[in-house]
Parts: sequence; structure tokens; C-alpha cells
Amino acid sequence: MISFCSGRLLAPALTDHDVAMTATSTTARPGPLSGLRVIELTGQGPGPYCGMILADYGCDVVTVDRPGEVARVDTSKVPTNPMLRGKRSIALDLKQAADVELLLSLLDEADVFIDPFRPGVCERLGVGPDVVCARNPRLIYGRMTGFGQDGPLAMVAGHDIDYIALSGALSLLGRAGEKPTPPINLLGDFAGGGLMLALGIAAAAFERSVSGLGQVIDAAMVDGAAVVAAPFMAASGGGWGPRGTNHIDTGSHFYDTYACSDGEYIAIGAIEPQFYAELLARLGLSSDEYPQWDRALWPALKEQMTAVFAAKSRAEWCELLEGTESCFSPVLSPAEAAQHPHNVARGTFVEINDSLMPAPAPRFSRTPAAARPPVHLGTSTDAARQGTLWD
Repeated sequence: MISFCSGRLLAPALTDHDVAMTATSTTARPGPLSGLRVIELTGQGPGPYCGMILADYGCDVVTVDRPGEVARVDTSKVPTNPMLRGKRSIALDLKQAADVELLLSLLDEADVFIDPFRPGVCERLGVGPDVVCARNPRLIYGRMTGFGQDGPLAMVAGHDIDYIALSGALSLLGRAGEKPTPPINLLGDFAGGGLMLALGIAAAAFERSVSGLGQVIDAAMVDGAAVVAAPFMAASGGGWGPRGTNHIDTGSHFYDTYACSDGEYIAIGAIEPQFYAELLARLGLSSDEYPQWDRALWPALKEQMTAVFAAKSRAEWCELLEGTESCFSPVLSPAEAAQHPHNVARGTFVEINDSLMPAPAPRFSRTPAAARPPVHLGTSTDAARQGTLWD
């Protein structure tokens, strides 16, 4: 049985991982999307996150950063931003005609362009899809916005919380009787935004292998968040109750987190009857007193279960339940997660430039992805100006 407890790490700290996952060469780029050249205009979270995924998958990703941002970089410190890993960076002032022309020349030889701005910004800069795609018909032009390229709110400012609210997804999140709770900016920016755009780019690249043509991708976080929440959008139309009252949204006693005596938390997800039965057996509880699907009893059973788990520390519950068929896990911090024996065995986390990062996912059998070190902003500017960026 695997066991983990805070303060008693069962595995050594991560250092170097498998060579295929931590290749440091900027020329050798294994991965399922190896060979694709990507230009990314630097923006906030979802755009760089999309670029990170593409870099992990083998793309040659070049970010275009503002000269002012590059000037502020402290080059005495190693770069540790995971969303810059595996990328190169050039500094261009897109308010200057010469730099716009340089960007256009780079896009002539690129496969993908990531536009992270509101609709119309790239058009005003002179690098909109009408211009760029006319010069390079094979280019995949990915546009990352909150509300999309059209519609009444297309030009309105917003952030993750606004996009997932409008998508309907935020209304599903939270405990019964409490206000909706945003899951930081995971659902809109990263799942519905950057990850969805990366999927769209991979799909467009496959289609281009048939047609020979690129296309424009309109990736709106409102749309993406709605797609991520699709199963629950359908369920909300019938049989799915208000938030926090259903079996997997903290409404039940067998799918929730619980506080332990040491202030740490554990997670229980014993949905299937055989797993629920094992959970009860290991807790010494009777199925007659803890009927699983009597929804009217869920609030009372949750109170009782809360008292049960509060009686022992997280470490004690790990000793009793971890690795069993009771659907149990300790709730770990990121630092603790990197030390858990299962994650260590799989190399789920890597250490790059003394910074802990998740390893690329998913795993590919023939063309493994690779988490390469990030670089300082602006380090490839000279190569771009000398015309050797793609050499």
C-alpha cells in the first residue's frame, strides 16, 4: 500500500528526469508536432499557455515581446516561468513600421500565428489575417479572446470569471446555498482558452496536411468553457439539481473533501457501490446507517462523515485508506504532490532551472513531448534581425 504524509516524504526531491522529458537542446525538438514553426504575440495567460503546450509537443515557438518588457529582465537570474519553457523570444516594437515588416517576413515562413488580443488589434498593427494569410496561405492563424471575434460583447473587456459566468459554467460551481465559486482561472483561461486553442491548432495542422491550406481559428473562452462543461450543461436541463446538491458537486457525503485533525484535508470519491462499500468497511461504518443514495439523508450523513474524518490526521487516513479501492486521496499542495511516490514514479513533475514544473501531458509512445528550459526574453532578437531565426 502506498502511503504519504506531510513531514515524512517517502521519495527524494526531484532533480533530473528522463532524458526524453527534459531535453535541453534548442535544436533537437522531439514531439508529435515537431517541425511546426509558431509565432506567438505575448499576451496574458491563455495565449502563452497555448504556446507552452505547443512547445512541449515539439513546435519551434518564438514569442514576440515588447522591448520595454525585455529591458526589465534580470538576466542574472535563471528564467523559471513555465509558460516560457521551450520557447525563443524576440523583442519587436509593433508601432514601428520596420518591426512590423520584420514580423510579416517571419510569418511568411511560419506555420502558426497566435494572436492574444481583442478583435481588431492585429488589424490595426498591420498583421491581421487578411494581410498575413494572403502572404502565407498555409498559415494557421489562432485568435485567442474572451468573448470571440463577433457578437455584442466581442469588444468588451473581461477576465476568466466573466467568461465562465457568461458560459453557464460558473453557475454550476460551489456549495449548496452559497454563491458560485470560481476555480481561480483554470476553467476559462487555461482549459477553455489556451488548451482549446492548442487543440484547434493541432486539428488545423492535420487538416492542412490534406488541403494544403491554413485557416483562422476563433477561440473564445466563453465557447471553450461551455464545451468543457458540456456534460453538465445537458444535465442541468433535467435530473441535475442546484449547485452543491448533486452527487459529484459536494452534495453527497461520498464525494467531497474533509478536514483532518491536523488541519490537512483528504478527498473521497466513492461513487460506485463496491467502492462505497469498501470505504464504509474500512471506516467501520454500517451501510444500514449510511445508505448511499438516500438524498434526503445526505446532509446528515455528511455531518457524521465530517466528524469521522476529523478524528484522525491526514497521515493516519493515508495509512488506512491510500492505495485501497475506497477512492481516497490526500489533498496535497503542489510541493507535496511532486514528492508523492506515484507522481515520482511517473515523472509527473520535473525540475528545470531549480523550479518545479508539471511534466508535459499526455504521454506519447513514439514521439515523446519534452519540457525544455525557458529562456530570457529577447535572446533571439539578433537572429530575427539577421534573418537567421529559422536556420
